[in-house]
Amino acid sequence: MSKKYLIIGGSAAGPKVASKIRRLDQEADITIIQKGKYLSMASCGYPYFVGGVFDNPNQLIATPTGVPRDPNFFAKVKNIKALIQTEALSIDRENKTVLIKDLPSGKETSLSYDKLVLSTGATPVKPPIEGIDLENIDTLQSMEDAMALKDVAKEKKIKKAVVVGGGLIGIETCEAFQLAGIEVTVVEMQDQILPFLDWEMAKLVQNHMTAKGVKVITGKGVTKFLGDGGKVTGVEITGGEVIPCEHAVFSIGVRPNIKLAQDAGLEIGNVKGISVNRFMQTSDENIYAAGDCVEVTNLITHNKQHWPMGDAANLQGRVVAQNAVLGNSEEYEGIVGTGICKVFEYTAGSTGLSEKMARREGYENIVTAIHAAPDKPGFMGAAPVIIKTVADKTTGKFLGMQSVGSGDVSKRVAMSAMALHGQMSVFDMVNLDLPYAPPFSPAIDNLITAIHVMENKLRGYMVGISAVELKEALDSGAKPFILDVRGPDEYEAMRLGIGETLIPLGALRSKADQLPPNESKEIITYCKISLRGYEAARILEGMGYTNVKVLEGGVVSWPFPREK
Repeated sequence: MSKKYLIIGGSAAGPKVASKIRRLDQEADITIIQKGKYLSMASCGYPYFVGGVFDNPNQLIATPTGVPRDPNFFAKVKNIKALIQTEALSIDRENKTVLIKDLPSGKETSLSYDKLVLSTGATPVKPPIEGIDLENIDTLQSMEDAMALKDVAKEKKIKKAVVVGGGLIGIETCEAFQLAGIEVTVVEMQDQILPFLDWEMAKLVQNHMTAKGVKVITGKGVTKFLGDGGKVTGVEITGGEVIPCEHAVFSIGVRPNIKLAQDAGLEIGNVKGISVNRFMQTSDENIYAAGDCVEVTNLITHNKQHWPMGDAANLQGRVVAQNAVLGNSEEYEGIVGTGICKVFEYTAGSTGLSEKMARREGYENIVTAIHAAPDKPGFMGAAPVIIKTVADKTTGKFLGMQSVGSGDVSKRVAMSAMALHGQMSVFDMVNLDLPYAPPFSPAIDNLITAIHVMENKLRGYMVGISAVELKEALDSGAKPFILDVRGPDEYEAMRLGIGETLIPLGALRSKADQLPPNESKEIITYCKISLRGYEAARILEGMGYTNVKVLEGGVVSWPFPREK
């Protein structure tokens, strides 16, 4: 007799489980239960659909050849029964049945299973703020949400919108609205957008958004939604300021959808996701779980966390299918926390621990380094990439990186993620054999150069100072000698205006008389990206100066206002 596999949830993990089970067992009886109307949605593509990158919603649920993944597709191509607009009401673990309800008719029936898979996803966080039930306050969590916001963008009746939340989806939604010609304000309660970045890296992204016409407000939360005739007309934020708008989108995160599992008595973890073991098996040996409803292990901190990402859901689904069919033989170890997003012409990505995360997790003895450089030679159309790395100061263990810029950020994040999975140290990475040709990278890739900067700091060849540290020092009254070693033309085109002295690198030795006479006085050197700044620091140390620091990332990485 064929085994019965029942899968609750039809977004990402669920269809992956079903499809993999079918490839492993051609005789299996497989049923997907999906509460909504759509299956196997590419939900990370919603903002790009709203923004007009493509206009056919079927592309969000289609195969690479353009065939929509609907119940007919699953039945004919995969011999999988997919019940849409069907809600799973309860699980009877003793009798191994699930009570379901056909939503259009209201009819309830019971389905039996040998193995049950929960992929119930996550629910948008919507706090009980006054006015939150007004019309035109949405989330971007479902296909229905995406199509509704697409209509808003296409109709061009909305002139002003507010996006509440500056995380991945919030920033992508902001871009979608801006591309549709809607004036957008982003409101983020924390002191920065994109919480996977450190403040100075996030500020660079924010500066880019501001240059594109987006208003970004950080450090203030939403206190009230104002309305007229049942529709939203404005958003009141901390301090009483009101931002007029005709539409608002909530994007302040999601929480695991665990009610079905909780009601069935399955174990729930400390971060309120379904608890699973390394085989993605719940506390019931006949029930597995995958996707946004579970909590997973962070491979760096070894703590549990919620990680609602489409790639993780699909990988977990594959593991679940193999274990459900073949027995527990395939392990899902966990994640290093890799993410990326597009922000107009910028990309922002990270993997592993940021400095802020590392300190929050109790890593006290860490070192960071910031490096900025073109992503390929200038004659191949270079674009800037700024990288911040984090490592353990004692062992040199690589803990994480983050990168922003209009150059190729993605591959540097991907390489860093592989290094984290391989538990490499900074010293393991300094001479990695990576692909090189001028269309793709400099001779030494940006990531490796960033690692070289980190190695220089670890070995004491360079003392760095971040833009944030320098700004704090200047604001507190410190008066270091600030040395800009760029050329006069660069200085005239763009300068910081923080009391710097211009001495081009090539003239540094001949103009030593312009340097402070006191060789112990603190000197800060920099250039556009601080490669010449590092050269200058070495020259000064050769002259006997003992308190020389390099402004990491140079002018390009300065997140604060510039004089010019």
